[in-house]
Amino acid sequence: MTQAVEAKQEELRPGMTVRVHERIEDVTPKGEKRVRVQIFEGLILGIRGSGPSKTMTIRKVSGGIGVEKIYPLASPVIAKVEIVKTAKVRRAKLSFITSKRSGWRRKLKEVWKK
Repeated sequence: MTQAVEAKQEELRPGMTVRVHERIEDVTPKGEKRVRVQIFEGLILGIRGSGPSKTMTIRKVSGGIGVEKIYPLASPVIAKVEIVKTAKVRRAKLSFITSKRSGWRRKLKEVWKK
């Protein structure tokens, strides 16, 4: 298994597979607040905006259904972002990956860093 590296906001690029650790507040049946961390792992399709309003769109396929989430990078909900692997891409927005008939997902070449 590849080792994940914690990422800074400037290091994130489209084509990277990342793990986003998201803090979620739950209320137990007794009425107590509980904070847990949920992990969402997927491919960055694009990064939009600048400064504090910068957002990233992440896509994963779960149970045969595509799930896309948009995360603000400056959000206190995000505990940390880990880079799992990096692919070589030539586009800023990878919207072509979302189509069902696309074989491009298999063609993204992984970049190895020494």
